[in-house]
Amino acid sequence: MTVMKQLGLLCLLFFTQQTVAKDYPITDFGAKPGPGHMNTAAINKAIEQCHAAGGGRVIVPAGVFSSGTLVMKNNVNLHLEMGATLLASASPDDFPAQPQPRYRSQKDPGGWRALIYANEAENIAITGHGTIDGNGARHPGNPKNRIGSDMDGRPRNILFISCRNVQVGGIRMRNAAIWNQHYLDCEDVIVDRVQVYNHANRNNDGIDIDGCRRFVLSNSTFDTDDDAIVLKSTGAAATEDVVITNCIVSSFCNAIKAGTESTGGFKNIAISNCVIKPSRNTEKPIYGTSRGIAALSIEIVDGGQMEGVSISNISISGSDCPLFVRLGNRARKHTAAAPEPPVGTMKNIVISNVTAYGTGNYSASITAIPGHYVENISLSNIQFFNRGGLAAGGYIKDVKGVKEDEKGYPQPTAWKELPSSGLFIRHARNVQVTGLMLGAAAADPRPPVVAEDVEGLQIKNVARIANCTAGVFFKGRNVRHFNVETPPGWDKQEKQLDGQ
Repeated sequence: MTVMKQLGLLCLLFFTQQTVAKDYPITDFGAKPGPGHMNTAAINKAIEQCHAAGGGRVIVPAGVFSSGTLVMKNNVNLHLEMGATLLASASPDDFPAQPQPRYRSQKDPGGWRALIYANEAENIAITGHGTIDGNGARHPGNPKNRIGSDMDGRPRNILFISCRNVQVGGIRMRNAAIWNQHYLDCEDVIVDRVQVYNHANRNNDGIDIDGCRRFVLSNSTFDTDDDAIVLKSTGAAATEDVVITNCIVSSFCNAIKAGTESTGGFKNIAISNCVIKPSRNTEKPIYGTSRGIAALSIEIVDGGQMEGVSISNISISGSDCPLFVRLGNRARKHTAAAPEPPVGTMKNIVISNVTAYGTGNYSASITAIPGHYVENISLSNIQFFNRGGLAAGGYIKDVKGVKEDEKGYPQPTAWKELPSSGLFIRHARNVQVTGLMLGAAAADPRPPVVAEDVEGLQIKNVARIANCTAGVFFKGRNVRHFNVETPPGWDKQEKQLDGQ
């Protein structure tokens, strides 16, 4: 049975149980809408009674209900009706640190804080057509903790740890104090038809899928200050068997990203049918740029293995960089007692049917570090159209000027305008590019493709390139076993190979 069929069956069984279970309106337990009413105790009482009776729906009716931390229990569906808003309290005291879970991870502050929290729960759901508002601008973080970091006591909107059979669907989520929703070490999760708008505070990610297995994210929209859809592995568990599809994504930082923390690695990831576009927020970004730093950012930097990644049918507009593939060696430990992780691996990655237009001049890149290679990378039917118009001193002229940055934060801003206009490849083995269309809106003096220390490079079926004034299609240094076809209108003898 396929992963999708298994998840579908689990979803059907879960909601079949819910249709025959009892509803528990929070107003029956003393909850009241409007200012001046704190409903934490009343809603938690409804959750406890629903759980004790074998499960059902805890109903949040229309109205604005203020609350602190709600702890989900087995077989409970927190259902927000149309017009309902669950509003996070502005007081940090209403979000006490929860007992430290058994599963340990790099972001673990010793006890998590969240508006909706669960640890080791089963058959839980958040559904309906209401809104979760994290009131994030009212939570600057605790100055006694690590102020300015992502571990300073700000509560997440949703945090589920080591949970199984989870459903989140239909709701709107806004204004988290930090990450909007964080699923850590969870199994069999479906997040569908959610709308996320997160521009209230630092570290305003849209969704973090962290060390989870059998996870489907679909039919959703994200608009965030920090990274929007993020795959992480902050602990020993791998993030594997993940499907992300049919989403519209905007971010001031990275729209779809994997690997800033990579301890457990990533396996069997399928990302498809997504639109990546600029944020509709007109305010100045807290992090990043108004255009967005990177559309697709795929990384291993803290150890771990990445294998079996498929990215297809992606439409990109406006990001500074369309594609960033990076194997680095930041080597951050996931706990203080853990050994420093070795350099990770990245291989067997397929990227197809991607169109990017109106992007900035940060070239797409596939890079690793000396002595370690990104391996078996296939790109097909790729269109990258940037702004161009670079001045003579507005970019790195030579590959020798591109720092290795082995320990640096993995992001295109480390290099900005690379020596290539379309694709930069370094420390890679077995890279195949088939069907490549490049161009710029204004003159771009950089060669379209630049490669260094690459073994096994094939580039074919390249279309005519607009507004490239370099005169050279490909520049290579220490490139071995290659076959590079130049596009129409280019003299094959102008293919420049330095240091062969």
